[in-house]
Amino acid sequence: MSSAASSTPADRPLSVLCLASYYKGIEFLRECRRQGCRTLLLTSHSLKDENWPRESIDEIFYMPDVQKQWNLQDALLGVSYMARTEIIDRIVALDDFDVETAATLREHLRVPGMGDTTARYFRDKLAMRARARDAGLPVPDFIHVLNHARLGEFMNRVSPPWVLKPRSMAGSMGIRKIHSADEFWQAVEKLGDQQSFYLLEQYVAGDIYHVDSIFDERELLFSIASRYGRPPMEVSQQGDIFSTATLPLGSPEAQPLTDLNVQVMKAFGLVRGVSHSEFIRGRDNRLYFLETSARVGGAHIVDLIEAATGLNMWAEWAKVEISGPGKPYRPPEPRRDSAGLLVSLAKQERPDTSAYNDPEVVWRMTEKKHHVGLIVRSPDPQRVQELLHNYADRMRRDFLAWQPPLERPNF
Repeated sequence: MSSAASSTPADRPLSVLCLASYYKGIEFLRECRRQGCRTLLLTSHSLKDENWPRESIDEIFYMPDVQKQWNLQDALLGVSYMARTEIIDRIVALDDFDVETAATLREHLRVPGMGDTTARYFRDKLAMRARARDAGLPVPDFIHVLNHARLGEFMNRVSPPWVLKPRSMAGSMGIRKIHSADEFWQAVEKLGDQQSFYLLEQYVAGDIYHVDSIFDERELLFSIASRYGRPPMEVSQQGDIFSTATLPLGSPEAQPLTDLNVQVMKAFGLVRGVSHSEFIRGRDNRLYFLETSARVGGAHIVDLIEAATGLNMWAEWAKVEISGPGKPYRPPEPRRDSAGLLVSLAKQERPDTSAYNDPEVVWRMTEKKHHVGLIVRSPDPQRVQELLHNYADRMRRDFLAWQPPLERPNF
């Protein structure tokens, strides 16, 4: 682990070590500086030339990486060496793939925050489903891909299709829909010794939602529910426009999702921070818990929430992480607009979206080549849905490209 800079503050503000194996969390880092923290960044060596907000970072340390993956023992030894000269008050994982590393570091350095056991519930899809089921929360039927006899019994009892899922990937990566026992056994054979890192789950058709929340001292301080257009797994595997739209705060559709998410966070033991959870309303009109994470939503969901409410989840996350006795956190009063997000791979290197010129367009994706994205905002949820429908049809004709889903992110 190498350091990019060295400095010693005259007095000691709260020191926050941020882990980012991928390039993200820019507004979190900036907010830490705005709050007067000493801000440290531990990131992948392959990201040393990225446009980090260096004016907001006191010191950057680089971890050797292989496709953004770190050796956990190297990280532990490196951060322990760093702690000889740095007093570390908080450790925050800015990406899903850093949650377990951050938990191990907290346990080793005895820094307050989520430890190894709780972190499992927010990273391991098998652990989170088992914990939810034990807490009496509704989840699709599932089984660990481990004992072949029990797997056979599961497939005889639960009708296909099923979903084969890696336990610790993010989003829809590595997920596969399975239609028969023969197809399952062929897929498992290809997994070889990696079989135990997967679970098999009952496929439940329905509308999929996400709930993005802020908690402090186990108290819900902010929550907003949104409904995906098509299920993210279908978009990833079949190709289409990714879309999601916020639901009115406190509405009859949103409130049951908010309530169920509070039950999940209580069962999982989230004390402080943010969460991004997903639920499905099945054809039986019942809500089921799918999965959760101790991070902000990806795929520009942060921008969607900011458009609707005025809250930037990265910045608010930073505030809640550094709160404590004498410095309580309270989020600002949210604006109550509705917003919708569209994102897609694009045929063009730099897609031109100037023809999408309704006054409700408040954000355009510009930073990523071969990607196109828009956010629309209106006080009227119906207007948002109308624009999402019309724009999605146009974007399919104008821009849509598709490639097979990745096993790991490459950004």
